[in-house]
Amino acid sequence: MKTFKELCVELRKQDKSVIEIMKITGRPKTSIYQHIRDIPMSAKRMQQYRTASGKQIRKYALARKGKSARPFHSFGTWTPEMVLLIGHLIFDGEILKAKCSYNNRSEALLNRVEKLMREVYDYEPARYLNRFTGVRRIGYYNVAISNYLQKKAKQLLGRIRQLPIEMKREFVRAFFDDEGCMDFRPKTNHRKVRGYQKNVLILKLIQTLLQDFNITARVVAPNEVIIVGKENLVRFEKEINFSFSVCVNGNRTNSRWKKHFEKRQILRLAIESFKN
Repeated sequence: MKTFKELCVELRKQDKSVIEIMKITGRPKTSIYQHIRDIPMSAKRMQQYRTASGKQIRKYALARKGKSARPFHSFGTWTPEMVLLIGHLIFDGEILKAKCSYNNRSEALLNRVEKLMREVYDYEPARYLNRFTGVRRIGYYNVAISNYLQKKAKQLLGRIRQLPIEMKREFVRAFFDDEGCMDFRPKTNHRKVRGYQKNVLILKLIQTLLQDFNITARVVAPNEVIIVGKENLVRFEKEINFSFSVCVNGNRTNSRWKKHFEKRQILRLAIESFKN
């Protein structure tokens, strides 16, 4: 009767791998390897082994493509909160293949986006500060969540006109919080809510959504939408408005106010300045 060592040597000479010998003998790898370590498999068998291993690795890689060890929470039904989040990422952020981020100077808006992101992603963002401009950025580096939010952003832009009015309100508010300002110059009788965006299709979309609140707006070349007139400004204040703590940058050299001033307060001053 063959000893265990003799059986291992014989199986190895038959071009069996360590794993195959383990299955035949029922013995662990460490017990087998000491008897066969000086007996290599044939070149043909080694090539078959490498090919099989490569296929398994590629199969695993494809199965994990676009996935992350850090999962996220998907949502099927649009809510005002998710409309607001995706709106901010569209307007003052970016959603790329491997990351999504949001840029702003307003601590209130940065905190809002972070809070909303926690509804879909449990992990903290990376945080950056541009010391020259004072603009802060929060970034989420995750392929899976980025791909998902890209799809949701595209879906939202296609569906927002059909969504309920409260969701349209959050979308428009996100736009003006991120891209808007209140142009109030009483000496020259200027009272305008202005919103900037390079994408003219976005401007036209905002113009259309404002009509649902009986607010008339104009798209002005090359890249802004404006709201003028007392009635329109009053309706904008009532239906949309700028969010609390969203301020003009008082540190800018050309700042008219020379201090941080809430945009909603400037809007109120502009409305109150009308004589009738």
